[in-house]
Amino acid sequence: MDTKSTITVPGVASAPRRVLATRNTTWAKLLAQGMAKAGIRPNAVSIASVAFATAAAIAFCAVPSSSGGSRAALLIIAAAAIQLRLLCNLLDGMLAVEHGMKGKTGDIYNDLPDRLADVLILVAAGYSIRNLQYGTALGWAAAVLALFTAYVRVLAGSIGLTQHFIGPMAKQHRMFTLTLATLACSAETLTGVRLDAMRTGLAVIIAGSTATAVRRCRRLLHEAEAR
Repeated sequence: MDTKSTITVPGVASAPRRVLATRNTTWAKLLAQGMAKAGIRPNAVSIASVAFATAAAIAFCAVPSSSGGSRAALLIIAAAAIQLRLLCNLLDGMLAVEHGMKGKTGDIYNDLPDRLADVLILVAAGYSIRNLQYGTALGWAAAVLALFTAYVRVLAGSIGLTQHFIGPMAKQHRMFTLTLATLACSAETLTGVRLDAMRTGLAVIIAGSTATAVRRCRRLLHEAEAR
């Protein structure tokens, strides 16, 4: 499914905006409205998303040296920080568009922090299982593929074509999968039942990101040949 909408920005062929059902929820609208009234700028929210990604990364990296309840707590903190990062990604766009606070540097702040946040979270997730075979390699591979899928999308825009947010493993899908894997790891710690959840989650992200990159590349080539 193509989940893309566009807004017009002077000097740019198309400034894409990911379609999210959560933008239409009452709680999101009220939260964005309250932040707008408080004078919170979209760029500040975008920067906050990196702060939450950093918090998740720190928690992940501390996991191998922890055990028992503290290990489970660190994993829950990481999962919560991932979701807060996504909340920032939702709200910065709502402040910029729905509340008319978009500035000249908005597109830069909208995209660059996302790339940094993806790398911080996915690489650190790999380091959370660095004692397992291929643990760190899986984290790095997931991060590289996340960057590549975003690169293909932005490349399309740079040559005047449509920027597609199609999956199956776009940003929100990556973070959802990783959140589930992180919570499952926490459950593993508390129950003593090993599910190998983090390696499985990262492997799913890698496979899905590869499929996403292929789909976006094919769409890009098709549009380039058709124009």
